[in-house]
Amino acid sequence: MRLRSLTAALALALPLATAVPAAATPSPSSAACALPGRTGWTDEGHDTDRTQFQQAVGTKRVLMLHVDFPDAPATGEFADYYHQLAPAADWLKEASYGRTRLEITPLNQWLHMPQDSTSYGFDRGITFEQHELYVRQAVEAAAPYTDLARYDMVYVVPTRSASAISFSPTYLYDPAAAGIVVGGKRLKWAVTFGQDMYRWGPKVAAHETGHTFGLPDLYAFTGADYHRYVGGWDLMGLISGPAPQQLGWERWKLGWIDDHQVACLPTAGSRTVRLHAVERPSGTKIAVIRTGETTAYVAESRRAVGGDAGACSTGVLIYKVDTSVQTGYGPVQVVNGNPTATPPAGCTPLDLAALGPGQSFTDPATGVRIDVRSRGPLGDTGLPHG
Repeated sequence: MRLRSLTAALALALPLATAVPAAATPSPSSAACALPGRTGWTDEGHDTDRTQFQQAVGTKRVLMLHVDFPDAPATGEFADYYHQLAPAADWLKEASYGRTRLEITPLNQWLHMPQDSTSYGFDRGITFEQHELYVRQAVEAAAPYTDLARYDMVYVVPTRSASAISFSPTYLYDPAAAGIVVGGKRLKWAVTFGQDMYRWGPKVAAHETGHTFGLPDLYAFTGADYHRYVGGWDLMGLISGPAPQQLGWERWKLGWIDDHQVACLPTAGSRTVRLHAVERPSGTKIAVIRTGETTAYVAESRRAVGGDAGACSTGVLIYKVDTSVQTGYGPVQVVNGNPTATPPAGCTPLDLAALGPGQSFTDPATGVRIDVRSRGPLGDTGLPHG
C-alpha cells in the first residue's frame, strides 16, 4: 500500500502547510480533487445542476411574504418577523467572504391563506405536493401587490399564532412538472418558515437557503444521535452548534473560495500545506486528498472567531467527503481527533475534533495520513500523505 501523506501546518492566522519532497513535481490542479455528485439531488458534488439549484454567488433578491389562516389570524408587527430572519444576510455575507448577498424585501401585508393552518400536513411530515400547494397559495395571494418576476426566491413567514406550521422546509421546484407559475414567472425556490424559526433564529434562513444552492443536510435523518456525522461544525448540520460556519469543502463547492485556495493531492505523495483559517478571507483554505471517484479527506484550519466564536476546539479539522451519499445519511463525516477527551458543558465529543501540533490522523484502509506540524494565530501547517 502506498502511503499518501498530507502534512498540514495549522495557523489560524491563515495556513495549512505541507512539506514537499525535494524532487516533487508542481502542485496538481485543484480540479483533480473536485468530486462529481452521484445522488441527483442535494449532495457534496461539484457538478451542481444550476437548472435545479440557484448559483450561490451574487445578489439574491428575496421577497418575504407574511401569511395568516382562518384558524390562526395575524398577530404581531411586520418588523419583528423581519428582524427575526434578516440577519441571515449578514451570516451569508461573512461565510461567503462577501460573495453572496441577500436582499430581503418584506411585502408588509398580511396575506390570507384559504385553508386552515392544520390542513397542510406539517404535523405529518408534509409531502412535496402539499408543500407546493402551500407555496402556490401564498404567492398567488401576493401577486396583486408585487411583481414576483423581480425576485429570485420567496420566504413565506406565517403568523406566530399558527402553531401547526411547526418547521421550516425548503421548496425546490421540479423541472419536469408544471410547478408554480405566477404572472408568467416560474417560481423555483422558496423557504416556508415555521415555529422553529424562534428556536434557531436567523441561521435557519441561512441553512434553508443553502439547500437552494444545492447543499445537503449534514445531520442524520435516522438513529438516536442526529448529529453524529459533523457535530456542531457546519450550519447544514446542527444550526445552533458552537462552530457552525460552513466547512471549507462546501465553500469551494459554492464558489466562495477559489481553486487556487485548494491544495490538492490526487495521487500518492506528500506535501506540506499552510492553511489559513476558513473564518477569514484569503490564503489556502483546504487540503484535499482524493481517495476514490466520489471520496476524499479534507483538512482545514478552524478558529474561534466570527460565526465560530463559540468553538469548543480549534486547530485542524479533518473530515471525509463522499459525494455518492444522500442528504441526511452522512455525505460528510468529521474525524474526531480527540476521542477520549471529556467535553465541557455545551459541547459534544465531536465538537472537540480539531487536531493540534504533534497530532496525526491515519486511515489504514486508504493509506492517508495527515500530520499537524505547527500552529499560528490564524492558521495551521500540516503534512498530508496519500
